[in-house]
Amino acid sequence: MGARLPAAVRRRQLLDVAIGVFSTKGFHATSMNDVAEAAGVTKPVLYQHFRSKRDLYLAALNDVGDRLRQSIEKVTAEASSPREQVTAGLRAYFRFVDENTDAFSLLFGGGSRLDAEFSAAARAVEAAVAASTAERMDVTDLSTEERTLLGHAVVGLAEGACRHWLAEGRQIDPETLADQVSQLAWAGLRSIGNGGAGGGS
Repeated sequence: MGARLPAAVRRRQLLDVAIGVFSTKGFHATSMNDVAEAAGVTKPVLYQHFRSKRDLYLAALNDVGDRLRQSIEKVTAEASSPREQVTAGLRAYFRFVDENTDAFSLLFGGGSRLDAEFSAAARAVEAAVAASTAERMDVTDLSTEERTLLGHAVVGLAEGACRHWLAEGRQIDPETLADQVSQLAWAGLRSIGNGGAGGGS
């Protein structure tokens, strides 16, 4: 079972499969056998990469968080203005969710919040994305704490919108939805501190 692959490629494959299985069945109902069978490998191969089911689940959470954060940081770094950073970041967020629904469900679903260690991992991802968002906010006269709080507010806005969007069957194009949410976020940011967010349109 399972052709021999380079370790990094095999790990990537196993994580992708595990994310899908965990998001469908949940942590407790999923066994390492389930993941191995879905990946087309033997259980010993799975254990070569992950010491336990808990280790695999945590690795999956961290992987999803890293990919989400990196996708946002890449596009915001290329944006030429604060307004474009807000729009580009939210487009990347919604695009990621649209293309990785299982990953979003794993990270932000209720199952990850029922276990203290998993909840801490999910919160760490949210904090990292919020911190990245806060760093790119061109809002004057704000303390680091206030800027971080606003970063969490923007991330919460995106997460809440995504939950409803997915529940309603994605009736709006992800980029259209991202643009609408960015207009809401930008209007709020501009109103904060000396005209806020650089004052541009």
